[in-house]
Amino acid sequence: MDTWNDWFDHAQQGLFEAVLQPLMFALGLGNLLEDGFAATAWLLVGLLQIAVLVLLIMPLERWRAVEPVTDWATVRTDVLYTLIHRLGLFRLAMFFTLEPVFDWFFGALRVAGWGAWQIDQVWPGVSDRPVLSFLLYLVVFDFINYLVHRAQHQSNAWWALHALHHAQRQMTVWSDNRNHLLDDVIRDAVVVVLSHLIGVAPGQFIALVALTQLSESLQHANLRVSFGAIGERLWVSPRFHRLHHAVGVGHESHPPLGPQARGAALGGHNFGVLLPWWDMLLGSARFDALYAPTGVRDQVELGRDYGRGFWSQQWLGVQRLLRRA
Repeated sequence: MDTWNDWFDHAQQGLFEAVLQPLMFALGLGNLLEDGFAATAWLLVGLLQIAVLVLLIMPLERWRAVEPVTDWATVRTDVLYTLIHRLGLFRLAMFFTLEPVFDWFFGALRVAGWGAWQIDQVWPGVSDRPVLSFLLYLVVFDFINYLVHRAQHQSNAWWALHALHHAQRQMTVWSDNRNHLLDDVIRDAVVVVLSHLIGVAPGQFIALVALTQLSESLQHANLRVSFGAIGERLWVSPRFHRLHHAVGVGHESHPPLGPQARGAALGGHNFGVLLPWWDMLLGSARFDALYAPTGVRDQVELGRDYGRGFWSQQWLGVQRLLRRA
């Protein structure tokens, strides 16, 4: 852990001094150097993630693809979403718009006597062991993500935005960040607030998000891979998560495929982000040994348009939301 931290700190410092610091001075943002240094950590993590996607997961897709990719235009749009999120452009926009709101909110909580609850201090000795502390926060962080993800599927208004993520008929390693920007804002705001309240340290938060994002990229890959009878119940696999995207199965409460499920309500299966435990405990898990077609039922059966390019997808999402409001 110490070796990894030292390597990351040196890489962050080098990237900041070579790229970000000169750029910020050139743009007249010298007063934000401390924030720029923190942003460098996210940029470095994003660059490392993209390297893993290109050098490791994409070759695996070519080796054991679930289906041939024929609609490369939609995949290129997904690549754009990935670059926006993994290279920190979305976080930069959040910083200039919502960061003051977060600062005010957390300041108000401290004034009211509501500080962060350090979960790793509940059990003696855990906070002194970085690996144990990280694993504890990983489990709690993942449960928060499960609840948020399930809410995205059970609120009509939130589903109007989140449906864009499920409208990809050609899932690939690039599909994880294919989300409506308002969906991401709501989700990230909830996760940031709850992570602050349970006492996740900034360095741990970056590591948790990085691990989660990398695992989610693998889950969305066009990859015919199962982790086996035991492994499927320990960590979310590409097969487990693909079922979550399956037409009429993953995001609707009635599992049967076919005309009998046309009126299925919002709900679904396999909401787990890293750990399938929450699905197993709360009755939303399905471990069917199949690689079903992906998409949204009204898109497949009724021809509903979810857009092909970035801006059309964003605009259609707003229209869906306004109709649900």
